[in-house]
Amino acid sequence: MNNFILQEVSDRSLEKLWLRFPSVLYKDDPNYVRPLDEDVQKLFDKEQNKKLRKGEAIRWLLYDTSDRIVGRIAAFIDPHTAAQNEQPTGGCGFFDCIDDQNAANILFDASKKWLLERGMEAMDGSINFGDRDNFWGVLVDGFTTPVFNMPYNFPYYKNLFEGYGFQNYFNQYTFRRMIYDGDLSERVLEKAERISQNPDYRFEMVDWKRREKYAMDFMTIYNKAWGVIPGVKKITEVHAMALLKQMKPILDPRLVNFGYYKDEPIAFFIMVQDLNQIIKGFNGKLHLLNKLRFMYRLKVAKRCNRIVGRIFGIVPEHQGKGVDGAIIIFFKQIATKKGFPYNELQMNWIGDFNPPMLKVVEGIGGQLYKTHVTYRYLFDRSKPFKRAERQS
Repeated sequence: MNNFILQEVSDRSLEKLWLRFPSVLYKDDPNYVRPLDEDVQKLFDKEQNKKLRKGEAIRWLLYDTSDRIVGRIAAFIDPHTAAQNEQPTGGCGFFDCIDDQNAANILFDASKKWLLERGMEAMDGSINFGDRDNFWGVLVDGFTTPVFNMPYNFPYYKNLFEGYGFQNYFNQYTFRRMIYDGDLSERVLEKAERISQNPDYRFEMVDWKRREKYAMDFMTIYNKAWGVIPGVKKITEVHAMALLKQMKPILDPRLVNFGYYKDEPIAFFIMVQDLNQIIKGFNGKLHLLNKLRFMYRLKVAKRCNRIVGRIFGIVPEHQGKGVDGAIIIFFKQIATKKGFPYNELQMNWIGDFNPPMLKVVEGIGGQLYKTHVTYRYLFDRSKPFKRAERQS
């Protein structure tokens, strides 16, 4: 235990080392793609991450006796999220470490001690200090190239977490389907065809000229479909507008589809290009030259042939009627038009606590491709452990 030295990240030079360490650890792994530094840094910036205005975060590096970095971790508290649990729960994340249980234990112990001092009774890991859809979970199955901002790690990470005492709080599944080969199940196809033939239903691509309208439609559908799930906050019109504004410069409008019933918004399927196909080799940097490379690879060379299902939502009163299949049929019609460059779709972050969504994804032809685990560690080891509550 004394063969390692823990150091808090307290200045810009140490932050650079903290950001760089994973690229050193995975230097011989062809699947690894270093995230953009700015996407990670903003999570620890009070100006960009509003959770830090009331919350706290800390980062550490771990050195061996040869002054070589062998691990890193972050710990954080979001008071709003912490209070939603049976026991106040903080988080640890951005965990990267050599295959050494003692080294991992030092990192986990530091996080535990810091969280205990701030009134927490449990910690989740490996998670981030932001939205759940990025940098969240420990990869335990499907060690292939990750999609943009999804965690990638060595297989031994599972043993390090479980060796410390973390338990499986929930699984996050990634499903995959080839756009032209995947088939809807007979059950979904039959319902979808009825929806497609019903004039009260219609589907359309986003029109950026009417982005205010689509922002409102997105907010309405999201808050009805997702805002009712524990741990998921409803969004405001301002938030919805900001999301569309953020996506507009790079997003292909063919990948943003909405569904309506008698002109009322009822469904969306928002996909994005897998930007890891663009930023591989950038070494985490988005300076001017890499920005030019980014736009060239995306718009001119069209290097992306993989898309990622960013978010899928159907309001409760229209679930189970075939809207899921109908919006996929609409998208496949778009995909058959000349110049459509994508052939693979991955749908990630589907929790095992959400059987209705699992049923939807399987029904539209998705095949299980990867599994990430969100682990939880109870500080009071005598308390009974409970997995995440399943949604009906």
